[in-house]
Amino acid sequence: MPAEAAGVIHDLGYRRYEGPRLGRAQIVRALVWHSFRTAFGLGRSAKAKVVPVIVLFAMCLPAAVNAFAVARGNARLVPYDTYVPVLRATVMTIFVAVQAPELMSRDLRSHVLPLYFARPLRKTDYPLAKYLAFTAACLVVIEIPLVLLYLGTIASVHGGSAVWGETRALIPGLLVGLMWALVMAAASLLLASLSGRRGYATGSVAIFFFLTYTLATLLINVERNGAAPGMAASTAVKVAGLLSPFTLLDGVRRWLGGTTLDQVPRPGSFGILYLLVLLALFAACLGGLAARFRKAGLS
Repeated sequence: MPAEAAGVIHDLGYRRYEGPRLGRAQIVRALVWHSFRTAFGLGRSAKAKVVPVIVLFAMCLPAAVNAFAVARGNARLVPYDTYVPVLRATVMTIFVAVQAPELMSRDLRSHVLPLYFARPLRKTDYPLAKYLAFTAACLVVIEIPLVLLYLGTIASVHGGSAVWGETRALIPGLLVGLMWALVMAAASLLLASLSGRRGYATGSVAIFFFLTYTLATLLINVERNGAAPGMAASTAVKVAGLLSPFTLLDGVRRWLGGTTLDQVPRPGSFGILYLLVLLALFAACLGGLAARFRKAGLS
């Protein structure tokens, strides 16, 4: 009988990896850092940086105008807790609609998730890393203008009491910004993860935020205009604020003691309902994001 053909092993001279095996925690940290850089187009072409640069410039512009006004002896023009409400809602919607698909759709379209999950990485680690990175990116866009607003204001005020008063006003504003970042990152990443096509993902995020915000604002204004002068806000006005993440956030802010007027009137006894709906939205987005990638590595 003919002898079986013997296998041949060729040594191609590839160098073996002899460094440390850093494991799962380091993979998650690296993925968080890489995703954070992606959100701002760092390490990529100039085209990828256009939207983040425009967004940061637009958000910081009111702080610069305020610094100029305060330097000329005027009081602070821009509140910390709401900043410029319509500008913040519009600019943040543009930012998350454009950048969330960069973090999600590219990996889904390229089918690289099985490569991620071939490493010691759990199915929940990938969405968690993306969420942490994008929350940090949203925090940068929201909080940097507040810090600039604060610095521009205290640079022109005199006396320790004035500086302390500005500091006390800044802290709630930073906490409100944190709420915005947590909710917007969760909702936008979930919507962006539903499609591997960037155009569809961008459209779904933008339509969700713009449509719900427009609907809630329209209903609130209609009810307000139809009410008799001097009357307290009706139940319909307060319930209409539950329809959008932006008005939900503002309702919770007012319920927790925010005094600056915005779209939503003080919710009163409806405040706990605003908080519960916001927490339910937040939990649903995080749960949906985890479920989306539970089996994504097999596709």
